[in-house]
Amino acid sequence: MSCDRQRSRRSLKVSLENIQEVRLAFSRSPFPSQQALATELGLSRDTVRKFFSGIPIERLNFIEFCEKLGLEWQDIIPKTDDTSQSTLPSDFYVERPPIESDCCEAIVKPGALLRIKAPQQMGKTWLMRRVLKHTREQGYTNVTLSFNLADSRIFTDLERFSKWFCVAVSQKLGLPNQLTDYWDDILGCNYNTTVYFQNYLLAKVTSPLVLALDKVDLVFEHPEIALDFCRLLRNWHDQARRGDRTSSIWQKLRLIIVHSTEVYRSLDINSSPLNGVGVVVDLPDFSSEQVEKLASQYQLTWNTDQINQLIELVSGHPYLVQLTFSHIESKGITLDQVFAEAATEAGLYGDHLRKKLRNLEQDPDLTRAFCKVLYVEENKPVELKPMVAKYLQRLGLVKLRGNFTVLRCQLYGDYFRHRLSCDH
Repeated sequence: MSCDRQRSRRSLKVSLENIQEVRLAFSRSPFPSQQALATELGLSRDTVRKFFSGIPIERLNFIEFCEKLGLEWQDIIPKTDDTSQSTLPSDFYVERPPIESDCCEAIVKPGALLRIKAPQQMGKTWLMRRVLKHTREQGYTNVTLSFNLADSRIFTDLERFSKWFCVAVSQKLGLPNQLTDYWDDILGCNYNTTVYFQNYLLAKVTSPLVLALDKVDLVFEHPEIALDFCRLLRNWHDQARRGDRTSSIWQKLRLIIVHSTEVYRSLDINSSPLNGVGVVVDLPDFSSEQVEKLASQYQLTWNTDQINQLIELVSGHPYLVQLTFSHIESKGITLDQVFAEAATEAGLYGDHLRKKLRNLEQDPDLTRAFCKVLYVEENKPVELKPMVAKYLQRLGLVKLRGNFTVLRCQLYGDYFRHRLSCDH
Protein backbone atom coordinates (compact mmCIF):
# COMPACT_ATOMS: atom_id res chain seq x y z
CA MET A 1 0.00 0.00 0.00
CA SER A 2 1.39 3.43 -0.97
CA CYS A 3 2.14 6.13 1.62
CA ASP A 4 -0.66 8.34 0.24
CA ARG A 5 -3.15 5.49 0.48
CA GLN A 6 -2.04 4.67 4.03
CA ARG A 7 -2.48 8.32 4.99
CA SER A 8 -6.01 8.37 3.57
CA ARG A 9 -6.89 5.32 5.67
CA ARG A 10 -5.71 6.79 8.95
CA SER A 11 -6.84 10.42 8.60
CA LEU A 12 -9.99 12.35 7.75
CA LYS A 13 -10.81 15.96 7.06
CA VAL A 14 -13.86 18.19 6.75
CA SER A 15 -14.73 18.93 3.11
CA LEU A 16 -14.60 22.57 2.05
CA GLU A 17 -18.33 22.70 1.41
CA ASN A 18 -19.05 21.44 4.93
CA ILE A 19 -16.73 23.69 6.94
CA GLN A 20 -19.46 26.28 7.52
CA GLU A 21 -21.85 23.56 8.70
CA VAL A 22 -19.24 22.33 11.17
CA ARG A 23 -18.59 25.82 12.51
CA LEU A 24 -22.32 26.40 12.90
CA ALA A 25 -22.64 23.15 14.85
CA PHE A 26 -19.83 24.33 17.12
CA SER A 27 -21.59 27.65 17.72
CA ARG A 28 -24.62 25.70 18.96
CA SER A 29 -22.53 23.35 21.11
CA PRO A 30 -22.08 23.70 24.88
CA PHE A 31 -18.38 24.53 24.40
CA PRO A 32 -17.59 28.24 24.93
CA SER A 33 -14.34 28.05 22.96
CA GLN A 34 -12.26 25.77 20.78
CA GLN A 35 -9.86 25.42 23.70
CA ALA A 36 -12.72 24.10 25.84
CA LEU A 37 -13.45 21.50 23.17
CA ALA A 38 -9.77 20.56 23.05
CA THR A 39 -9.67 20.20 26.83
CA GLU A 40 -12.81 18.04 26.84
CA LEU A 41 -11.25 15.64 24.35
CA GLY A 42 -7.75 15.80 25.79
CA LEU A 43 -6.35 17.01 22.45
CA SER A 44 -4.12 19.92 21.44
CA ARG A 45 -5.46 23.29 20.34
CA ASP A 46 -3.67 22.79 17.02
CA THR A 47 -5.65 19.59 16.35
CA VAL A 48 -8.88 21.54 16.88
CA ARG A 49 -7.69 24.28 14.53
CA LYS A 50 -6.92 21.73 11.81
CA PHE A 51 -10.35 20.11 12.21
CA PHE A 52 -12.20 23.41 11.70
CA SER A 53 -9.92 24.37 8.80
CA GLY A 54 -10.43 21.23 6.75
CA ILE A 55 -6.91 19.88 7.38
CA PRO A 56 -6.57 16.09 7.84
CA ILE A 57 -6.32 14.76 11.39
CA GLU A 58 -6.25 11.27 12.90
CA ARG A 59 -9.53 9.60 11.97
CA LEU A 60 -10.45 8.55 15.51
CA ASN A 61 -9.95 12.14 16.72
CA PHE A 62 -12.07 13.29 13.78
CA ILE A 63 -14.91 10.99 14.80
CA GLU A 64 -14.68 12.17 18.42
CA PHE A 65 -15.06 15.79 17.27
CA CYS A 66 -18.13 14.87 15.25
CA GLU A 67 -19.71 13.03 18.17
CA LYS A 68 -19.19 16.02 20.46
CA LEU A 69 -20.77 18.37 17.90
CA GLY A 70 -23.64 16.07 16.99
CA LEU A 71 -22.45 15.57 13.42
CA GLU A 72 -22.45 12.43 11.30
CA TRP A 73 -18.80 12.11 10.26
CA GLN A 74 -19.68 10.31 7.01
CA ASP A 75 -21.70 13.36 5.91
CA ILE A 76 -18.92 15.94 6.17
CA ILE A 77 -15.89 14.23 4.63
CA PRO A 78 -15.00 14.88 0.96
CA LYS A 79 -16.92 12.80 -1.54
CA THR A 80 -14.44 10.76 -3.54
CA ASP A 81 -14.26 7.83 -5.90
CA ASP A 82 -11.13 6.55 -4.13
CA THR A 83 -12.00 3.04 -2.99
CA SER A 84 -9.93 3.52 0.15
CA GLN A 85 -12.69 5.79 1.45
CA SER A 86 -15.17 2.92 1.36
CA THR A 87 -12.95 0.68 3.47
CA LEU A 88 -11.92 3.03 6.24
CA PRO A 89 -11.24 1.04 9.40
CA SER A 90 -13.65 3.45 11.11
CA ASP A 91 -16.31 1.62 9.11
CA PHE A 92 -15.25 -1.72 10.53
CA TYR A 93 -17.99 -3.13 12.68
CA VAL A 94 -17.80 -6.23 14.80
CA GLU A 95 -21.15 -7.68 15.75
CA ARG A 96 -21.84 -8.75 19.33
CA PRO A 97 -24.56 -11.39 18.85
CA PRO A 98 -27.40 -11.45 19.60
CA ILE A 99 -27.47 -7.71 20.32
CA GLU A 100 -27.81 -6.52 16.72
CA SER A 101 -30.51 -9.01 15.75
CA ASP A 102 -32.43 -8.38 18.98
CA CYS A 103 -32.37 -4.62 18.38
CA CYS A 104 -33.46 -4.94 14.75
CA GLU A 105 -36.27 -7.29 15.76
CA ALA A 106 -37.42 -4.96 18.55
CA ILE A 107 -37.43 -1.69 16.61
CA VAL A 108 -39.87 -2.84 13.93
CA LYS A 109 -42.60 -3.51 16.50
CA PRO A 110 -45.35 -0.85 16.72
CA GLY A 111 -44.56 1.78 19.34
CA ALA A 112 -41.13 0.26 20.04
CA LEU A 113 -38.68 1.84 22.49
CA LEU A 114 -35.03 0.82 22.43
CA ARG A 115 -32.56 2.17 25.00
CA ILE A 116 -28.84 1.74 24.27
CA LYS A 117 -26.63 2.55 27.24
CA ALA A 118 -22.97 2.07 28.10
CA PRO A 119 -19.92 4.06 29.17
CA GLN A 120 -18.39 6.34 26.56
CA GLN A 121 -16.66 4.83 23.52
CA MET A 122 -18.30 1.42 23.81
CA GLY A 123 -19.93 1.55 20.37
CA LYS A 124 -23.41 2.94 21.17
CA THR A 125 -23.53 5.22 18.14
CA TRP A 126 -22.25 2.45 15.86
CA LEU A 127 -25.02 0.16 17.05
CA MET A 128 -27.61 2.91 16.58
CA ARG A 129 -26.45 3.40 12.99
CA ARG A 130 -26.64 -0.33 12.36
CA VAL A 131 -30.24 -0.40 13.59
CA LEU A 132 -31.12 2.66 11.50
CA LYS A 133 -29.62 1.00 8.44
CA HIS A 134 -32.02 -1.89 9.04
CA THR A 135 -35.08 0.35 9.41
CA ARG A 136 -34.09 2.33 6.33
CA GLU A 137 -34.02 -0.91 4.38
CA GLN A 138 -37.55 -1.60 5.69
CA GLY A 139 -38.73 1.69 4.15
CA TYR A 140 -39.11 3.52 7.48
CA THR A 141 -38.50 7.24 7.96
CA ASN A 142 -35.42 7.82 10.12
CA VAL A 143 -34.68 10.95 12.14
CA THR A 144 -31.51 11.21 14.22
CA LEU A 145 -31.33 14.04 16.73
CA SER A 146 -28.27 14.56 18.90
CA PHE A 147 -28.68 16.73 21.99
CA ASN A 148 -25.14 17.96 21.38
CA LEU A 149 -26.80 20.35 18.95
CA ALA A 150 -28.75 22.14 21.70
CA ASP A 151 -27.24 25.30 23.19
CA SER A 152 -26.58 25.12 26.91
CA ARG A 153 -29.40 27.60 27.59
CA ILE A 154 -31.88 25.17 25.98
CA PHE A 155 -31.47 22.84 28.96
CA THR A 156 -32.30 25.46 31.59
CA ASP A 157 -36.05 25.72 30.96
CA LEU A 158 -38.58 22.99 30.14
CA GLU A 159 -40.66 25.13 27.79
CA ARG A 160 -37.63 26.30 25.81
CA PHE A 161 -36.34 22.73 25.65
CA SER A 162 -39.71 21.31 24.55
CA LYS A 163 -40.12 23.86 21.79
CA TRP A 164 -36.55 23.29 20.60
CA PHE A 165 -37.22 19.56 20.52
CA CYS A 166 -40.42 19.97 18.46
CA VAL A 167 -38.87 22.34 15.95
CA ALA A 168 -35.64 20.35 15.62
CA VAL A 169 -37.57 17.18 14.71
CA SER A 170 -39.73 19.21 12.32
CA GLN A 171 -36.66 20.45 10.49
CA LYS A 172 -35.18 16.95 10.33
CA LEU A 173 -38.40 15.86 8.61
CA GLY A 174 -38.28 18.83 6.25
CA LEU A 175 -41.46 20.30 7.75
CA PRO A 176 -42.03 23.95 8.70
CA ASN A 177 -42.31 25.14 12.30
CA GLN A 178 -46.01 25.06 13.20
CA LEU A 179 -45.75 25.62 16.95
CA THR A 180 -48.11 28.59 16.90
CA ASP A 181 -50.88 26.33 15.60
CA TYR A 182 -50.45 23.58 18.18
CA TRP A 183 -49.10 25.22 21.34
CA ASP A 184 -51.39 26.42 24.14
CA ASP A 185 -49.48 27.70 27.17
CA ILE A 186 -52.21 26.71 29.64
CA LEU A 187 -51.83 23.00 28.76
CA GLY A 188 -48.18 22.58 29.76
CA CYS A 189 -45.09 21.46 27.90
CA ASN A 190 -45.54 17.68 27.75
CA TYR A 191 -49.17 17.97 26.65
CA ASN A 192 -48.30 20.51 23.94
CA THR A 193 -45.35 18.46 22.72
CA THR A 194 -47.57 15.39 22.51
CA VAL A 195 -50.23 17.26 20.53
CA TYR A 196 -47.57 18.63 18.16
CA PHE A 197 -46.23 15.16 17.41
CA GLN A 198 -49.64 13.44 17.27
CA ASN A 199 -51.60 15.95 15.23
CA TYR A 200 -48.81 17.35 13.06
CA LEU A 201 -45.57 15.36 12.72
CA LEU A 202 -46.92 11.81 12.92
CA ALA A 203 -49.89 12.79 10.80
CA LYS A 204 -47.52 13.96 8.05
CA VAL A 205 -45.37 10.82 7.77
CA THR A 206 -46.80 7.90 5.83
CA SER A 207 -44.34 5.25 7.03
CA PRO A 208 -43.23 4.32 10.56
CA LEU A 209 -41.03 7.05 12.04
CA VAL A 210 -37.87 5.98 13.85
CA LEU A 211 -36.74 8.81 16.12
CA ALA A 212 -33.18 8.14 17.31
CA LEU A 213 -32.19 10.41 20.20
CA ASP A 214 -28.43 10.48 20.74
CA LYS A 215 -26.45 11.93 23.68
CA VAL A 216 -29.54 11.85 25.91
CA ASP A 217 -27.19 11.86 28.91
CA LEU A 218 -26.92 15.62 28.30
CA VAL A 219 -30.61 15.84 29.21
CA PHE A 220 -30.12 13.67 32.28
CA GLU A 221 -27.62 16.21 33.63
CA HIS A 222 -30.45 18.74 34.07
CA PRO A 223 -33.04 17.64 36.66
CA GLU A 224 -35.24 20.64 35.83
CA ILE A 225 -36.13 19.01 32.50
CA ALA A 226 -34.95 15.38 32.71
CA LEU A 227 -37.80 13.87 34.72
CA ASP A 228 -40.53 15.49 32.61
CA PHE A 229 -38.80 14.48 29.38
CA CYS A 230 -38.55 10.86 30.55
CA ARG A 231 -42.24 10.94 31.44
CA LEU A 232 -43.01 12.28 27.98
CA LEU A 233 -41.17 9.46 26.20
CA ARG A 234 -42.70 6.87 28.53
CA ASN A 235 -46.18 8.21 27.82
CA TRP A 236 -45.64 8.04 24.06
CA HIS A 237 -44.53 4.44 24.37
CA ASP A 238 -47.57 3.62 26.53
CA GLN A 239 -50.04 5.35 24.20
CA ALA A 240 -49.22 2.87 21.43
CA ARG A 241 -50.45 0.08 23.73
CA ARG A 242 -53.65 1.58 25.14
CA GLY A 243 -55.97 0.45 22.41
CA ASP A 244 -57.77 3.79 22.16
CA ARG A 245 -58.43 5.95 19.10
CA THR A 246 -54.93 7.50 19.13
CA SER A 247 -52.99 4.27 19.60
CA SER A 248 -52.65 3.61 15.87
CA ILE A 249 -51.02 7.02 15.44
CA TRP A 250 -48.46 6.36 18.21
CA GLN A 251 -47.73 2.91 16.88
CA LYS A 252 -46.04 4.66 13.95
CA LEU A 253 -43.39 6.07 16.31
CA ARG A 254 -40.34 3.96 17.18
CA LEU A 255 -37.91 5.46 19.72
CA ILE A 256 -34.18 4.82 20.09
CA ILE A 257 -32.64 6.42 23.17
CA VAL A 258 -28.84 6.44 23.32
CA HIS A 259 -26.98 7.63 26.39
CA SER A 260 -23.68 7.37 28.17
CA THR A 261 -23.61 6.21 31.77
CA GLU A 262 -20.79 8.42 33.08
CA VAL A 263 -22.03 11.94 33.30
CA TYR A 264 -25.31 11.94 35.18
CA ARG A 265 -25.85 11.57 38.90
CA SER A 266 -28.76 13.97 39.36
CA LEU A 267 -31.12 11.47 37.72
CA ASP A 268 -30.93 7.77 38.39
CA ILE A 269 -32.22 6.34 35.14
CA ASN A 270 -32.97 3.06 36.90
CA SER A 271 -35.58 4.80 39.09
CA SER A 272 -36.87 7.14 36.38
CA PRO A 273 -40.09 6.74 34.36
CA LEU A 274 -38.04 4.90 31.72
CA ASN A 275 -37.03 2.12 34.07
CA GLY A 276 -38.23 -1.24 32.81
CA VAL A 277 -39.65 0.21 29.60
CA GLY A 278 -38.90 -1.18 26.17
CA VAL A 279 -35.74 -3.07 25.30
CA VAL A 280 -32.62 -2.06 27.24
CA VAL A 281 -29.22 -2.82 25.71
CA ASP A 282 -26.01 -2.88 27.77
CA LEU A 283 -23.02 -3.09 25.46
CA PRO A 284 -20.38 -5.61 26.62
CA ASP A 285 -16.65 -5.73 25.91
CA PHE A 286 -15.41 -7.61 22.86
CA SER A 287 -14.75 -11.30 23.31
CA SER A 288 -11.47 -12.83 22.14
CA GLU A 289 -13.19 -14.01 18.95
CA GLN A 290 -14.49 -10.52 18.25
CA VAL A 291 -11.06 -8.97 18.88
CA GLU A 292 -9.56 -11.47 16.46
CA LYS A 293 -12.19 -10.62 13.85
CA LEU A 294 -11.46 -6.90 14.17
CA ALA A 295 -7.73 -7.58 13.86
CA SER A 296 -8.33 -9.38 10.58
CA GLN A 297 -10.29 -6.40 9.28
CA TYR A 298 -7.16 -4.34 9.92
CA GLN A 299 -5.21 -7.01 8.02
CA LEU A 300 -3.31 -7.92 11.18
CA THR A 301 -2.48 -11.59 11.75
CA TRP A 302 -2.29 -12.13 15.50
CA ASN A 303 -1.88 -15.36 17.41
CA THR A 304 -3.92 -16.35 20.45
CA ASP A 305 -1.29 -15.11 22.91
CA GLN A 306 -1.30 -11.62 21.40
CA ILE A 307 -5.09 -11.47 21.45
CA ASN A 308 -5.19 -12.55 25.08
CA GLN A 309 -2.49 -10.04 26.06
CA LEU A 310 -4.48 -7.19 24.56
CA ILE A 311 -7.70 -8.35 26.24
CA GLU A 312 -5.92 -8.54 29.59
CA LEU A 313 -4.62 -5.00 29.11
CA VAL A 314 -7.86 -3.29 28.00
CA SER A 315 -10.52 -5.95 28.75
CA GLY A 316 -11.84 -6.00 25.19
CA HIS A 317 -12.88 -2.31 25.40
CA PRO A 318 -14.14 -1.66 21.82
CA TYR A 319 -12.62 1.80 21.40
CA LEU A 320 -9.27 0.87 22.97
CA VAL A 321 -9.03 -2.30 20.90
CA GLN A 322 -9.71 -0.36 17.71
CA LEU A 323 -7.31 2.39 18.76
CA THR A 324 -4.61 -0.23 19.28
CA PHE A 325 -5.14 -1.84 15.89
CA SER A 326 -5.37 1.52 14.14
CA HIS A 327 -2.12 2.70 15.74
CA ILE A 328 -0.25 -0.51 14.95
CA GLU A 329 -1.55 -0.58 11.38
CA SER A 330 -0.82 3.08 10.64
CA LYS A 331 2.46 3.50 12.56
CA GLY A 332 3.96 0.11 11.82
CA ILE A 333 4.82 -0.57 15.47
CA THR A 334 4.58 -3.72 17.56
CA LEU A 335 2.27 -4.72 20.40
CA ASP A 336 5.25 -4.72 22.77
CA GLN A 337 5.90 -1.08 21.90
CA VAL A 338 2.30 -0.23 22.72
CA PHE A 339 2.55 -2.03 26.06
CA ALA A 340 5.77 -0.25 27.01
CA GLU A 341 4.03 3.15 27.27
CA ALA A 342 0.43 1.99 27.73
CA ALA A 343 -0.15 3.49 31.20
CA THR A 344 1.83 6.71 30.66
CA GLU A 345 0.67 10.18 29.70
CA ALA A 346 2.60 9.91 26.44
CA GLY A 347 1.20 6.51 25.61
CA LEU A 348 -1.43 5.54 23.09
CA TYR A 349 -4.21 5.54 25.68
CA GLY A 350 -3.26 8.84 27.38
CA ASP A 351 -6.29 10.85 26.21
CA HIS A 352 -8.72 8.13 27.27
CA LEU A 353 -7.10 7.72 30.68
CA ARG A 354 -7.10 11.45 31.39
CA LYS A 355 -10.83 11.61 30.70
CA LYS A 356 -11.42 8.79 33.17
CA LEU A 357 -9.26 10.57 35.74
CA ARG A 358 -11.20 13.84 35.35
CA ASN A 359 -14.52 12.03 35.82
CA LEU A 360 -13.28 10.24 38.91
CA GLU A 361 -11.74 13.31 40.55
CA GLN A 362 -15.10 15.09 40.53
CA ASP A 363 -16.23 12.90 43.45
CA PRO A 364 -13.90 12.23 46.42
CA ASP A 365 -16.19 9.46 47.72
CA LEU A 366 -15.90 7.57 44.44
CA THR A 367 -12.14 8.11 44.42
CA ARG A 368 -11.79 6.62 47.90
CA ALA A 369 -13.94 3.64 46.94
CA PHE A 370 -11.98 3.09 43.75
CA CYS A 371 -8.76 3.13 45.74
CA LYS A 372 -10.05 0.14 47.71
CA VAL A 373 -10.45 -1.75 44.44
CA LEU A 374 -7.04 -0.61 43.19
CA TYR A 375 -5.07 -1.78 46.18
CA VAL A 376 -6.90 -4.89 47.28
CA GLU A 377 -4.57 -7.82 47.81
CA GLU A 378 -4.07 -9.95 44.68
CA ASN A 379 -6.90 -8.09 42.88
CA LYS A 380 -9.54 -9.88 44.92
CA PRO A 381 -13.18 -8.75 44.59
CA VAL A 382 -14.19 -5.93 46.94
CA GLU A 383 -17.62 -5.38 48.46
CA LEU A 384 -18.62 -1.71 48.22
CA LYS A 385 -21.84 0.15 48.97
CA PRO A 386 -24.26 -0.77 46.15
CA MET A 387 -24.71 2.74 44.72
CA VAL A 388 -20.99 3.49 44.89
CA ALA A 389 -20.21 0.28 43.05
CA LYS A 390 -22.86 1.13 40.45
CA TYR A 391 -21.44 4.60 39.86
CA LEU A 392 -17.94 3.19 39.37
CA GLN A 393 -19.40 0.73 36.87
CA ARG A 394 -21.10 3.61 35.05
CA LEU A 395 -17.72 5.31 34.81
CA GLY A 396 -16.47 2.17 33.10
CA LEU A 397 -13.74 1.60 35.71
CA VAL A 398 -14.93 -1.63 37.32
CA LYS A 399 -16.97 -4.72 36.67
CA LEU A 400 -19.61 -6.10 39.02
CA ARG A 401 -19.66 -9.75 40.01
CA GLY A 402 -22.70 -10.35 42.14
CA ASN A 403 -22.29 -8.12 45.19
CA PHE A 404 -18.59 -7.59 44.56
CA THR A 405 -16.50 -5.20 42.49
CA VAL A 406 -13.34 -5.91 40.50
CA LEU A 407 -11.02 -3.69 38.49
CA ARG A 408 -12.03 -3.60 34.85
CA CYS A 409 -8.60 -4.05 33.30
CA GLN A 410 -4.85 -4.01 33.87
CA LEU A 411 -4.46 -0.66 32.08
CA TYR A 412 -6.60 1.17 34.63
CA GLY A 413 -4.73 -0.40 37.52
CA ASP A 414 -1.32 0.52 36.15
CA TYR A 415 -2.37 4.10 35.39
CA PHE A 416 -4.43 5.03 38.44
CA ARG A 417 -2.00 3.60 40.99
CA HIS A 418 0.41 6.30 39.83
CA ARG A 419 -2.17 9.09 39.54
CA LEU A 420 -4.38 8.82 42.61
CA SER A 421 -3.38 9.70 46.16
CA CYS A 422 -4.71 6.73 48.09
CA ASP A 423 -4.10 5.82 51.71
CA HIS A 424 -3.44 2.12 51.64
